[in-house]
Amino acid sequence: MSAIETPTGDELLKVLTALGNPHRMRIVAALAQGRNYVSRLAREIGMSRPLLHMHLQRLEAAGIVVGSLELSDSGKAMKFFEVAPFAYALTPQVVAEAAGSLTDQDEKERAQ
Repeated sequence: MSAIETPTGDELLKVLTALGNPHRMRIVAALAQGRNYVSRLAREIGMSRPLLHMHLQRLEAAGIVVGSLELSDSGKAMKFFEVAPFAYALTPQVVAEAAGSLTDQDEKERAQ
């Protein structure tokens, strides 16, 4: 999604839910300083790697961060994350438009 498009209701909920957690906001703040690999990021923000992974998965699913697997000089696989470019304008009009496109989970399940 580009910065000028209005997100769908589902997209907006995913982003707001992802950012509605103080740990995930701190992760985004840390990654805004530059890309980082999981172990170093965990040490810098004082979080266990398993918990950090869970939060990074939610942020990645919402399109807020992107991860890439890279090999170190020693051949060790390292997962790097960085903030994805994003911009959301939260106005009453944007929320109203997004609300009109929300999908109902019950409808999705009935359709399958």
